[in-house]
Amino acid sequence: MGTVTSTIYANVTPFETRVAVREDGRLSELYLERQRERSIVGNLYKGRVSRVLPGMQAAFVDVGLERDAFLFVDDVGEALEEEDVDWQVLRAQVPIQDLLRPGQEVLVQITRELGPSKGPRASSHITLPGRFLVFIPGGSHVGVSRRITDQKERERLRALLAELPKGGGVIVRTAGEGRELEDFQQDLALLQSTWDHIRRRFEATAAPALLYAEPDLLLRVARDVAREHVAEFWVDDPEAYRRLAEFFGRVQPELVGALKLYQRTTPLFVAFGLEEEIQRLLAPAVELPSGGSLVIEQTEALVVIDVNTGRYAKGQDLEETVFHINLEAAREIPRQLRLRNLGGIVVVDFIDMEDPAHREALLEAFRKELAKDRARTILGGVGPFGLVQLTRKRTSTSLWNAVTAPCRVCGGLGRVKSPETLALELYREVLARAGQEGVKAFLARAPQEVVALFSGELAPLLAKLEAEHGVRLELAAASDAHPARFELFAKP
Repeated sequence: MGTVTSTIYANVTPFETRVAVREDGRLSELYLERQRERSIVGNLYKGRVSRVLPGMQAAFVDVGLERDAFLFVDDVGEALEEEDVDWQVLRAQVPIQDLLRPGQEVLVQITRELGPSKGPRASSHITLPGRFLVFIPGGSHVGVSRRITDQKERERLRALLAELPKGGGVIVRTAGEGRELEDFQQDLALLQSTWDHIRRRFEATAAPALLYAEPDLLLRVARDVAREHVAEFWVDDPEAYRRLAEFFGRVQPELVGALKLYQRTTPLFVAFGLEEEIQRLLAPAVELPSGGSLVIEQTEALVVIDVNTGRYAKGQDLEETVFHINLEAAREIPRQLRLRNLGGIVVVDFIDMEDPAHREALLEAFRKELAKDRARTILGGVGPFGLVQLTRKRTSTSLWNAVTAPCRVCGGLGRVKSPETLALELYREVLARAGQEGVKAFLARAPQEVVALFSGELAPLLAKLEAEHGVRLELAAASDAHPARFELFAKP
C-alpha cells in the first residue's frame, strides 16, 4: 500500500476558521472553529472545588466558565486515549473525597465539551501535546503510540526516549515515527518550558483562572494533522499564511514548500469544490458508489446509521449483492463519522447477511477503516438484532450542531403537524371554548391548507357545529400563518 497524499485547505476569517483535508483527492476531514465558540478542550485552569460527590467519585470545579467543570476520577489519563495508550496504570486509586475538599484550589485540564446544557469534563491528570511527543508533567510513564505498529521502530523509539532528560512522563505520538533524537529533544524542551510557565502562573494567579489555552484551530491542524505527505497546504489569509510559515519553519521545515497563499477572488472552498461537499454533509442521506445508501440520524442519546440497498442491481446473487453494499458502507461510515464529527454511541444497521464468513469479513473491513480515525473508537460485535455498535470519543460538538440551530417552526423536531391534524385540533378548540365561554361565533386565522380542508372533505364538521351546537365558525386564510398553528377569536 502506497503513501496517501494529502492536501489541506484553510479558509480563515476574523470570525471563523474552516480547514478541510483531502486524501488522494477525496475529502477525509473537516474542522470548524468560530471565534466566539472556540474549543476549550486541552485548556488548563486553576480552579476551585465547589462540590465533592463521593457517591459518584466526582467533583464540580469552578474554573471561571458559565458552568462548573465535572472532574470524574476515571477521567485521569483520558486525554491519552487519542494516542491509543494504555493509561490504566495512571488511574488514581484513592477515593476522591480523600483527595479533594470544597474550596481547594486544583489544576485541571478540559477533556470534553458536553454542550450548552452541561458543564465540560475535566481531568487532574495533565498532558501537554507537542509535535512528536505528549509530555506528562509529574508522571513517569514512557511509551509509544500503539498506532506505530512496526516492532523494530517501537524499540528504536523507546531507546531514544531513554536518552531524553524527561522530568516527567513522555509518549511518542504517531507523528514521531521515523524521527530522530534531536526532534524529540527540541519538542520536549518546548513542552517543558510551557509547563514551567504554567506552574509559575498557577502560583501567582488567583482561582478561578485560565492558565494555558490550546493553540487555535489553524495551528492545531499544523501540529496534529500536517505530515510529510502533505503535497499542498492552501491558506487564503496573509496573516494566517505568515503564522503557518513561522510555525513550519520552526518545527517542520520540510512543509514550508507545501504552504501556498491563495489570492484569487473566487473563494477558496468554492474554487476547490469544497463548499458543495460540505453542504452534502448536512443531509441525512449518503449515496454509495454502487447505488446503495446510508441514512444518518443524530439524536441526543446516540447516532443511528441505516444501510439501504437503494437501486443496486449488480449481479443475481442476493447474498453477494448485500455483502458488496455492506462493504461499501463499512468504508464510508468511518469517513462520515470523521467529517461530521459524530461521537458517543453509534449504532449501525447493516443489511442482514446469512453467510457467517461474510459477517466476519464485514466486521474486519469495518474495524480496519475505523483504525484510520484520529479519535479513539471501540467496535463491538454484532448484537442479537443484527446491529453493530461502536463508541467514538467525543471531545467537541458535531458539525450538524455547530452550523445549525433548532427550527423555529418545528421546535427542532424536524416535522410539523399535518393540515388534517391542525384542522381537527381547531374543531375541538371551538367546541371546548363554546362550552366554557358560551360563545356562539368564532373567527379562525389558519394556514391556507387548513382552510381548504374545511371547504372540502371537512366541510361536514362546520355543518355539525351549527346543527348540533349552534356554533358558527368563519375561516380566514393567513399567508403569514405558522404552518402548525391557528388563531381563534370569539365574535361578539
